Amino acid sequence: MPHNPLRNKVMPMTSVKSGDLFEVLPDVAGLTVKIVNVYFVGLPNSGDWVLVDAGMPNAKNDILEAAASRFGEDARPKAIILTHGHFDHVGSVVELTEHWDVPVYAHPLEMPYLTGEKHYPYPDSKVEGGLVAKLSGFFPNTPVDLRPHIHPLPEDGSVPGMPSWHWVATPGHTQGHVSFFRDTDRAMIVGDAFVTVRQDELYQVLTQHQELNGPPRYFTPDWNAARDSVQRLADLKPSVAMTGHGLPMSGEALEHDLESLARDFDSMARPAYGKSVE
Repeated sequence: MPHNPLRNKVMPMTSVKSGDLFEVLPDVAGLTVKIVNVYFVGLPNSGDWVLVDAGMPNAKNDILEAAASRFGEDARPKAIILTHGHFDHVGSVVELTEHWDVPVYAHPLEMPYLTGEKHYPYPDSKVEGGLVAKLSGFFPNTPVDLRPHIHPLPEDGSVPGMPSWHWVATPGHTQGHVSFFRDTDRAMIVGDAFVTVRQDELYQVLTQHQELNGPPRYFTPDWNAARDSVQRLADLKPSVAMTGHGLPMSGEALEHDLESLARDFDSMARPAYGKSVE
């Protein structure tokens, strides 16, 4: 295998709070925006970078400040790439797209939710889970309208602005959910295909206690597809997984926990009751 300068350069971390910009790899940094992470892919102080996901509503200034800190004043990405269109991943995408005037890319099956045409299913506030699940009925499910900036990801699996990465279909949490994988160092950005915090439990969300879990229960309508997606990602043997919720995970802990989740998905991740499992 050829030498890769990014290999084995995962930065260790034990805690991240909202507003923190944290480096995971030399060319990938994350920003925690309240309860969700966005990722900046590209070397620091370069003009060649993209933003993966767009965080919560009213996060535009936080994301712009983090971009300026990492890439320089007036930094502008090549594109915004979306794992999916839930409110906590596209909350600031309209404002950022208008500010930067850049294209946005997502899976074709997400297009109705990114062109204002269709609402996501309502979150399942009665699903098995903790307080966040019970409160999820208050979460918005309205679409955003990104026309004319929105475009489908290329069919060949390439990712605009991320030349060494490819996208992987990981449906379940949403029909058009995608993850991103780089073969050279087996780095992975997974959105909500799986997460590293128990997202339906308020205490776990507040403390960010690291625990690999399936996708957030209250917003996942297809558990069979979600299980298959976790297996697909586990088969790629990632060296580091950067999730939409929770701290990045790497090394033996990731290998062990992801294999366990794939093997025992139905007992570990699938809720015992709720609209999606009835």
